[in-house]
Amino acid sequence: MSYETRSSFISIVGRPNVGKSSLLNRMIGTKVAIVSNKPQTTRTKIMGVLTEEGVQLVFTDTPGYFHPKNKLGEHMVEAVSDSISGVDVALFVVEPYEGLKPEEEELLAKLKKSGVPTVLAINKTDTVEPPVILARIAELSKEMDFAAIVPVCAVKGDGVDELLAELRALAEPSVFFFPEDTLTDQPERVIAAEIVREKMLRLLDKEVPHGTAVSIESFHERKNREGEELLDIDATIYCERESHKGIIIGKKGAMLKKISTYAREDMERFFGCKVNLQCWVKVKEGWRDREGLIHNFGLDNTGEL
Repeated sequence: MSYETRSSFISIVGRPNVGKSSLLNRMIGTKVAIVSNKPQTTRTKIMGVLTEEGVQLVFTDTPGYFHPKNKLGEHMVEAVSDSISGVDVALFVVEPYEGLKPEEEELLAKLKKSGVPTVLAINKTDTVEPPVILARIAELSKEMDFAAIVPVCAVKGDGVDELLAELRALAEPSVFFFPEDTLTDQPERVIAAEIVREKMLRLLDKEVPHGTAVSIESFHERKNREGEELLDIDATIYCERESHKGIIIGKKGAMLKKISTYAREDMERFFGCKVNLQCWVKVKEGWRDREGLIHNFGLDNTGEL
């Protein structure tokens, strides 16, 4: 059977904080994955879809591959391993600095074992001189026969068109699996929760934001007095300690207000309408090692929320 269109399922893998989510957002052309400068920002598999030039690329952004220290971490690493099997192409994202990290060596071993065609994207090229990038290419070329190697800068967009061209070239004749205007499979509630969590990652220090989860308790559409669309969203932020609760709320509620304001502004840009966001903070001690709570927060990668 011949098809006029082509498609490819692509898993984006790499160490934490190498810019996988930033690269996904740049390739899709809109923000579907949250971004921060802290490792382990992405906790679950996030799908982004790009349909152009008769080709549909279905990306899965995965958590950074690391050595887990709790049950949540185990689920995150499992999500990476699962994402490699059953895809058409793997997009391996690294930084330009020389020296293979243990996590990268393990990922390369998994990629070679899978037999999946792998494209290497060397991100953050704006942070080093060209000779450093060339040295990194030489180093990694010895480790695996990549389908393509493309230096990119996700923040500035440099090299992204070239990367997409390489990925499209690997797509196979096929029907489209999603409508052409699809950007992500993330439910709106999940997107709203992730936006709140992103603001905490950016505004709070050290361990506090990593010990948080966000649950959207209600998500309702209505029209305001002027007849404009309005979203009423109630979010509960869960943290692991009473002391963390105080930090998240801040003096006279200042920090929680800042988190809510930034999250609301981002939600309004994403959903294209006014948002009424209310946030509360509750304590769930040790939730990252409690399977039931991990499942309730939709972080066990079962696909159920």
